Amino acid sequence: MTMDDAVVGLPTDASLDVSEAGRASHRAAKGVKPPRSSRKERKAKDTARASSGRHRRLLPNRPFWQELPILIIVALLAAYLMKTFVFQVFFIPSGSMENTLRINDRVLVDKVSYGFRDIKRGEVIVFNAQGVLSPENSKPLPASNAIDGAIRSVQNIFGLAQNSETDYIKRVIGLPGDRIACCDAQGRMTINGVPLDEQSYLYPGDAASLTPFDVLVPDKKLWVMGDHRSASADSRSRIGTPGGGFVPQDRLVGRAFVVTFPFNSLRRLSIPETFKQPAIEAQKGKSK
Repeated sequence: MTMDDAVVGLPTDASLDVSEAGRASHRAAKGVKPPRSSRKERKAKDTARASSGRHRRLLPNRPFWQELPILIIVALLAAYLMKTFVFQVFFIPSGSMENTLRINDRVLVDKVSYGFRDIKRGEVIVFNAQGVLSPENSKPLPASNAIDGAIRSVQNIFGLAQNSETDYIKRVIGLPGDRIACCDAQGRMTINGVPLDEQSYLYPGDAASLTPFDVLVPDKKLWVMGDHRSASADSRSRIGTPGGGFVPQDRLVGRAFVVTFPFNSLRRLSIPETFKQPAIEAQKGKSK
């Protein structure tokens, strides 16, 4: 191997100069701030991040505190629509349904299901009792000002206050065509001649009814009673008056199906077994 061959590939002075110049230009570039992106470019980046699922802000170019009022309004609007058409939380203002429901309990009411199926005996329902039953709930005090009225409206959406003095909650005892009577020789209420065993839901120590009655439920009406019979203004309160204490089905708000508050009392409101006796429906229209 010749000397010329041995030095092939070694850096020359010219190549060293080029390399040094490149490194110098690289070092100089580090101190130069990159040009700011245009508004269009930033908007394109925000759109790309949002579409990729990594950016969920409602107003991506604004601080969160500016978004917060809009988020609150959207949440209240969604809650209002839910309350109006689907579900509503109701506040229990009286002891007429004790011990099934206690004062200050909250129940969730289904407003939809009765549009697809029939009402069942033993279900707990909410309805407008104005002009139908005797007064039971105390009338809420009027709002003192506009702000107080707005606060109460929000409270009503979430069941944090009494909804209305005319909204009652009772248990369905009789359906159209049922004959409801009380009491038989053993002090029991009967539906179509079939006695009910009410021990699972009747207030401890209460009789089935201290007011005797024997009624036939008209078409499109319901016979309702509270579980705390001695403290309930129910269908019995209007016996012998126009309307007879029967609740028109078009007054129904919905079916109460779960206790939501207090949290240690969270439970379903199921139909007591005594209402599921096959003889009740089989004897409908046959009892005298």
